[in-house]
Amino acid sequence: MFIRKKKYPSGNVGIVVAEKINGRMKELATIGIAKSPEEIDTLMSKGREWIDREQKRRHPRLDLFGEKRSKCEAELLNAEQMLSCITNISINGADLILDRVFDNVGFNRIEDTVFRQLVKARLAYPASKAATVEYLKNHFDEDVSLSKIYRYLDKLSGNQHEIVQDISVLHTKRILGGHIGILFYDVTTLYFEADYEDELRKTGFSKEGRHKNPQIILGLLVSQGGYPLAYCIHEGNRYEGHTMLPAVTEFVRKYKLEDFIVVADSGLMNGDNIVELEANGYKYIIGAKIKNESRKIQEWILRQPKADKRMVEYDKGGGRRLLVGYSDDRARKDAYNREKGIRRLEKAYSRGTLTKENMNKRGYNKFLKTEGDIRVTIDYGKLEADAKWDGLKGYLTNTNIPPEEVYAAYHNLWHVERAFRISKSKIEIRPMFHFTRRRIEAHVCICFVALKVYKELERLLKLSNINMSVDKVLELARTIVTIQMTLPQNKQTITRTMLMKRHQRIAPLFSDGFWVTR
Repeated sequence: MFIRKKKYPSGNVGIVVAEKINGRMKELATIGIAKSPEEIDTLMSKGREWIDREQKRRHPRLDLFGEKRSKCEAELLNAEQMLSCITNISINGADLILDRVFDNVGFNRIEDTVFRQLVKARLAYPASKAATVEYLKNHFDEDVSLSKIYRYLDKLSGNQHEIVQDISVLHTKRILGGHIGILFYDVTTLYFEADYEDELRKTGFSKEGRHKNPQIILGLLVSQGGYPLAYCIHEGNRYEGHTMLPAVTEFVRKYKLEDFIVVADSGLMNGDNIVELEANGYKYIIGAKIKNESRKIQEWILRQPKADKRMVEYDKGGGRRLLVGYSDDRARKDAYNREKGIRRLEKAYSRGTLTKENMNKRGYNKFLKTEGDIRVTIDYGKLEADAKWDGLKGYLTNTNIPPEEVYAAYHNLWHVERAFRISKSKIEIRPMFHFTRRRIEAHVCICFVALKVYKELERLLKLSNINMSVDKVLELARTIVTIQMTLPQNKQTITRTMLMKRHQRIAPLFSDGFWVTR
C-alpha cells in the first residue's frame, strides 16, 4: 500500500491510498482533497495512519515472521514515498562533463546560456537546429524554441568570433607552456543543400566531390597537438592559395607572435605566396611540387639513390632549402594508386567513352593524349616517366632546422586534417542549411568552440590515463542520469547524479577534485 497524489483540473490535490494487485493499481480509500500545501501534509499523515490501521486489520495476529513482514512492508512504504518525491530525472551525464570542459577552457567568460547549450549539443547530439530544440526539451526540460535559436544566430555579436579566438589562443598557450612555435594551416570546403548561389555561397572545386552544390571555404589554424587557434571563412569559388597569407598575417599581428614556423601543404602555395612569406620575415615549411622544379633540379632528384627514409638536401639559394625524402611505403602507395587509376581509364577506353572532356579533369587523366581531333588514347610513355617519382616527397623551407625536424613538422599537418574530420563526422558542421551570412558565421563559430572543447576533453583523458576516446566517454556518459527529489515537509530539493558500476572508468570526471588542478 502507498499514498498517491491526484491533481485535479481545479488545482486541488487528492490524497488517496492505493495498492497494486496483479499489476493493476487499486484505490483503497480517499483520505481527502487538499487546497493548500499545508493541507497536503496533514492529509499525508492521515494517509499513513490509515495504512497502519489497515495493516493491523489485515494481520491481527503476528506469527513468527510477522515482525519481519512488518519491517519489509515499512521499507516498501518508505521506498514508495521516496519515489513519489522525485520531481525530475535528467539524462545529463554528457552535459555535465562538457560543462566542466567548457569552463576549463575559459569559455565561461561568455555569459550566454544559449551559446553554451548550442555548443554542448553539437558534441552530445549533433543535429539540425530543429532536432536540437527537441533534444534540449526532452533531456533537460530546456524550453528553447526554434525561432529563438534562429533569432539568436541572427543577433550573435560580430565580435563573438574574436572573443572565442582569444579564449582559444590563451588556453592553447597555457597548455603549451606559453609559446606557440608552429602554425599549421589548411582549408576545407563545406557544402550547402541548396540550388542557388549568393555572394558567399559559390560553386567551386569541392574537396568532397560536391561540385554542383554551393559551398564556402573554411581555413583553420592549429597548433602543435592539433589545438585550434583561429579560423576564417571565404567564398566557395576562391582560390585556396589566397586564403592563407591574410589569415596568418592577421593572427601574427594580433598576438604579436615571434619565433614561429608556418607549415602548409603544397596546394596552398605558389611563387607569390613564398615571396610574401619571406617579405614578412616568416619562417615556413611547405610541401614542394618537385615535378614542377627546373629540369636541372628534377634531374638531380632522380639521380639520388633511393633508400628507405633517406633525406637529401638541395640549396636553392636565398636561404631556401629543398629537402627530398624517399620511403618504400610511399612508393608502394604511389604505384598502387596509379595502377588503380589506369585500370579505370582502360575500362573507359575499352567502352569507347573517353572524350576530349576527360583531358580537363584532374587525377590520372593526365596520362591521356589526343590523336587528331577526336581520338583520345592512354599515353603509356607518361606512365613510365611518372613511376620514376614513386616514393619521393619534397619539402621547401627557409629554416635552418635539421631535415628530420622539417619532416616531423610537415607531417604533423595531419592534426589539421583530423580537426576537419572531427568537425565533419563528430560535430557535423556540414551540410549546412542556413542561407544568410550571419547564420552561417554563427554556425561555424559554434562548431569551432565545439572542436576546441572536444580537443580539450581528449587532452584531459590522456592526461588522466583514462584510456577511452572522447566518443566512447560521451556515449557512456549518455547513460548517466541525475535525479531531483523534493522533500514534502521542508520543501528541500536534493539532487544526485547516479553513477553505476559500468561508469567506474569515467567516474573521476564527475569529481570536483578532478578539475581543481586542470
